[in-house]
Amino acid sequence: MDDTLYYRMAADGLLLLHVAFMLFVVVGLALIIFGGFRHWEWVRNPWFRSAHLAAIAVVVAQAWLGRVCPLTVWEMALRVRGGDAAYRGAFVAHWLEELLYYEAPHWAFALAYTLFAGLVVTTWWQVRPRTFSGRYRDPDSGPGYGKSAGL
Repeated sequence: MDDTLYYRMAADGLLLLHVAFMLFVVVGLALIIFGGFRHWEWVRNPWFRSAHLAAIAVVVAQAWLGRVCPLTVWEMALRVRGGDAAYRGAFVAHWLEELLYYEAPHWAFALAYTLFAGLVVTTWWQVRPRTFSGRYRDPDSGPGYGKSAGL
């Protein structure tokens, strides 16, 4: 089999990983908000919530530093090695332009990511995660810990 096919397959794999990351960040926030209203205990999982917060923090840091996501850089390099054309700029900006014919300056994406991160941080207080010991702080029970979560 031709080596270029392997590079193209690897690039497609990175694209899928990138899409999964984006879905984790966007759908994760929606599930946290909805789950808070529905009293779903799993949305209070500290591992899930910490990973979600870290994911958006990385996105915001890259945007404010003017860095392109490493997944985008690696995907483009693999596409070039596979004989395909690489797109310019950031992953989200490229696909927004492709899918929605929307083009915006870099600062607009940085602002949008920052506002989204603000929502993520807000949910940290509005839908409190449990602690890593399996309990969560119940704001109605005073300074102590609330009930055990059981998950």
